[in-house]
Amino acid sequence: MKTDICIIGGAAMGSALAMFLKQLDPKVNIIIVERDPSFSQASSARSASSIRQQFSTLLNIQMSQFGLQTLLGAADELTIAGQAPPDIQFCEGGYLFLASAAGRTTLQHNIEVQQSLHAPIIALSPAELSQRLPWINSSDIALASLGLGGEGWFDGYSYAAALRAKALSLGARSVKASVIGLTKRGPSITSALLDQSLEGSDHIEARVFVNAAGPWARQIADMVDIKLPVFARRRTVFVMRCASAIGSTPLVIDPSGVWFRSEGTSGDLFIGGWSPGKNEADPDDLPLEPDLHQFEDKVWPALAHRVPAFEALRMLRAWAGYYEVCSLDHNALLGLHPACNNMVFMNGFSGHGLQHCAAAGRGLAELILFGNYRTLDLTPLSVERILTGQAYPEANVI
Repeated sequence: MKTDICIIGGAAMGSALAMFLKQLDPKVNIIIVERDPSFSQASSARSASSIRQQFSTLLNIQMSQFGLQTLLGAADELTIAGQAPPDIQFCEGGYLFLASAAGRTTLQHNIEVQQSLHAPIIALSPAELSQRLPWINSSDIALASLGLGGEGWFDGYSYAAALRAKALSLGARSVKASVIGLTKRGPSITSALLDQSLEGSDHIEARVFVNAAGPWARQIADMVDIKLPVFARRRTVFVMRCASAIGSTPLVIDPSGVWFRSEGTSGDLFIGGWSPGKNEADPDDLPLEPDLHQFEDKVWPALAHRVPAFEALRMLRAWAGYYEVCSLDHNALLGLHPACNNMVFMNGFSGHGLQHCAAAGRGLAELILFGNYRTLDLTPLSVERILTGQAYPEANVI
């Protein structure tokens, strides 16, 4: 099979890129290679599916603002003629970051960065926090930041599926297969080897190849001898019920590394989880089975301290998904690598891929078709920084 562009990975990232490529150039031929069109293992379907503007870097805030417009406009932008609009189920619930005395200066700086881009984020003193959210224990909190708009959560599976359906409706093509090898001649990839024969061929020849393989991006890069510092890190999400309803909450980020938010409208149902800190073990490529011990060891103690009503919290169920973590700086790796002149990378989003897939897809579509970024300059996220070691760190990692 021959095509102009072969995208390896067809979840939110690959589908967003394919959609924008077809919108910018309807004549471009695209084949998306996706081994699991049901997204059963994809991070797109297994994440907490949230969007925020509370980042520490200007570019990540701008990417979220672009992604927000895509989410808010999904009923128009992602609708296919003759079909019902996709139901993304966006809930504008906001984020609440809590800082201890040790983290106060960093959080204050982040708030100033966010406000410089007109993000509706406010700083709250402990007294103001308690007055606004009386169910929270603010005794050991030095400062909080609250999003008053443009932040919330949505159905990640429906969003990824809508991006995929829109790309296919515009003429992109998808094949169900795995890429098991890449053939390279000089600095260029000439073909991708599939694990099965389709239409009498087990190869796809293309002008441009895109690595959109999510947590499995490192294995694709290895096929062309490029060392990509992207690792699959398992995260467990718990569904919990509280004996007494406290009402709807923002998505709360505790200094302990534990997070939670309300689910639905009952006021007694929540989801939450825990992410290891810098000096805590975070193994690679663990099985996608939830770590139930985390609830008793990490999640419940922190939540019971932060919200007194959560003393009566109990776990109902749990699931696990992968963060594709860029170990260099917890930021995406985008664009062309000097060692290969026709493989475009869109990897390593470190937990904020769903909210940034639209901005990354649009930017890389411009880069592929026009040779430069036009809507938003994504150059600081260039994959070349893994060679220079020049990090572009994101401090607000969840």
